Parts: sequence; structure tokens; C-alpha cells
Amino acid sequence: MAKIGIFTGTVYGNALLVAEEAQTVLEEQGHDVKVFEDPSMADWQAYSQDVVLIVTSTTGQGDFPDNIARLYVAVRDQLGYQPELRYGVIGLGDSSYDNFCGAAKTFDATLQEQSAQRIDEVLLVDATEDPEPESVTSPWVESWGKLL
Repeated sequence: MAKIGIFTGTVYGNALLVAEEAQTVLEEQGHDVKVFEDPSMADWQAYSQDVVLIVTSTTGQGDFPDNIARLYVAVRDQLGYQPELRYGVIGLGDSSYDNFCGAAKTFDATLQEQSAQRIDEVLLVDATEDPEPESVTSPWVESWGKLL
């Protein structure tokens, strides 16, 4: 099974709750999973030949939460080409804002530019439609985990 690092960007804790639920689902499938609440570049690089799942909310005008912003900038500015990396993205947001799930979309676009291999489509969860994000994310994670 796969070695998976789940990298979270959270302000109020929802993304972390989704990440922890994803960890449970993936571990039940036999994957080796670790959640990073305050991820560093060293944490990211430990999974460069494996799988990462990004679970992030969006703040302000499509910005990253503070706990993942430094990692995103480092990945964007220092890594470049990452063809060995396989990844998935879950974005949590509110569609009443102009930059709905902007952080998730930005992270995905950067990884695509770096030739990382996205597994399945990006999941964007709208808080106005799904106030309990796990009801949407858990089935997606279960399906995603089977693709690894």
C-alpha cells in the first residue's frame, strides 16, 4: 500500500478534522498515513517519491491559511520539477466568496506545472451546501485511496 502524507491548511480546524477523518479511512485501506498540521519543507520532501494529500481551506482573497502558506511558497519557489510525486487535493471553502477554494486551486495548479501526477479530480467542498464536510470528503477519500 501507499505511504501518504496529509498536509493541512486550516484556520478554524475544519481542514484538520477532514484530514484526520481521511487518515482513518486510508489506514483502514492499509495505507501508511501521517497528518501534518504545521507542515515543513522537510516533511514534504519525505514524501517526494510517495503520495501527498493536501487538505486546505482558503482565507481572505483566495489566500492560504498561515500554517500551510510557508510550505506552499517553498514548494513553488524551491522544488520545480516533481514528476515522481503523486497527489490529491481537497479544498474547503464558501462559494459566496469570489475566490472559492482559491488556496486548493492554486496549490493544484502549481503541482501541475511541476509535472506532479494528480490522482483523481480536485474535490472542492462548499460550506454553504455541505456544512459537515466529512459527509462529502470521506466517500471521495475512500475512492481516492483505492486508486493508489
